[in-house]
Amino acid sequence: MSTAHPEVDRPVTVGIVGAHSTGKTTFLAQLASALRRQDVQVATVADLGEQAQHHGLPILHAHTWTSTFWIVTRGISNELGTWPHTEVVLVDRAVPDALGYYRAALAYRDEQADPHLTSQLETLVRNHSRHYDLLLRSELDDTIPLGTAKPRDQDQRFRQLADHHVARVLTDLELPHQLLPSGDREEALKRTVEYVTGRL
Repeated sequence: MSTAHPEVDRPVTVGIVGAHSTGKTTFLAQLASALRRQDVQVATVADLGEQAQHHGLPILHAHTWTSTFWIVTRGISNELGTWPHTEVVLVDRAVPDALGYYRAALAYRDEQADPHLTSQLETLVRNHSRHYDLLLRSELDDTIPLGTAKPRDQDQRFRQLADHHVARVLTDLELPHQLLPSGDREEALKRTVEYVTGRL
């Protein structure tokens, strides 16, 4: 268990953020498989975009404060639910990601957010992100097409805005992170496995 906050008994936690169709889910699946081969107990917290849509909440370029707040709070709840049952939790779209997408949606629509409401989100995201032992940001490569496995926003301008604003959230909230390159990720996978097993 991590000792970053001695009063909190939790698993080693790795979160990933970044624009859609940048290989986040694939990388986490590879990481989970590699860790399980070493007999490490792993839980994964899934991307909440489809669940948000199921509840009638707008996502991607239509993100609102409400949908962002739902994704952040549901994501935190899902993460906490894994803590008593696993050694490692892998988070597909850690909570800073939702804030980045909200900012991207506002920029896309040329809208201004309510500063008070935005501050609430930023405080929530910053405080919870202290529980991530490692944050990874996937690199956007515009030459790689959008995936077809699930409904996605095909607007490349929004995809670029999402990449920019997710990165900006990490900088603005002073959240340490590592860049996950868009090319060969074997070395990144090896380093991440070594980091996680070294924290156990």
